[in-house]
Amino acid sequence: MKKQLLLMILVGFTSSLTLVSCKSKAIAAEATKTATYLKANKVIENYYNNKTNFSTLYIKADVQYSDEKQTQNVTAEIKIKKDEQILISIRFLGITMAKALITPTAVNYYEKINGNYFEGDFSGLTQWLGTDLDFNKIQNMLLGQAIDDLKSGKYMESIVDQTYRLDDALDSNTKKSFYFDANKFYVTKQEITQTAEGRMIQIVYSNNKVYNEGIVPLNVLINTFQQGRKTEINLDYNTVTFNEEFSFPYSVPNGYKRILIK
Repeated sequence: MKKQLLLMILVGFTSSLTLVSCKSKAIAAEATKTATYLKANKVIENYYNNKTNFSTLYIKADVQYSDEKQTQNVTAEIKIKKDEQILISIRFLGITMAKALITPTAVNYYEKINGNYFEGDFSGLTQWLGTDLDFNKIQNMLLGQAIDDLKSGKYMESIVDQTYRLDDALDSNTKKSFYFDANKFYVTKQEITQTAEGRMIQIVYSNNKVYNEGIVPLNVLINTFQQGRKTEINLDYNTVTFNEEFSFPYSVPNGYKRILIK
């Protein structure tokens, strides 16, 4: 159970979302124009013209986790102080079952069922989960943004189903692909594949919405595949608000046992 809860918190957030804001407008119904050929650097430039400007973000969500053995329904409260910290609380019937405080340098996590907690950085956690993670990747997945800094990479461009696709041009075991809307250049899908390990993560975004603070996807679907096993996490965002002041309370309950990852 502890690994499933940690995946829920850290690997991704899949959803059929309804975000609430009086300062927004949907763009999901906008007709997609025929994509004309653009070089990779131009697609990247247009993508980064979509600014995301906020100090804090609050999300309340219904969450469904499923794999071959089980399906779990919980709620999540997500607080983000941009580029500084993320606090995620997982609750069942109003009771906090797990909580994580994530910063650029550290991950702190506890779960109630087994009475365990973790304190450390992303390196051991990445190895344990089998998924390459850091603070920016988690933050970007929540915001519907490319998990990598596209300006620092090299990509091969193509057009697939009237969307722009960029494939990482580096010849390595890890392959990354990014898909962009032909009108607004927001991310519609991103995939990471590690062939040797039989591992892939696919994140699909749809029904994006324009806020004063930036474009946010209303629908997100994240599937993870590892050695023939599939995991899916669905989130339904009930509330989204920007730039409110809130705290990030986190403390491990007494008597919990620390998890050591080697």
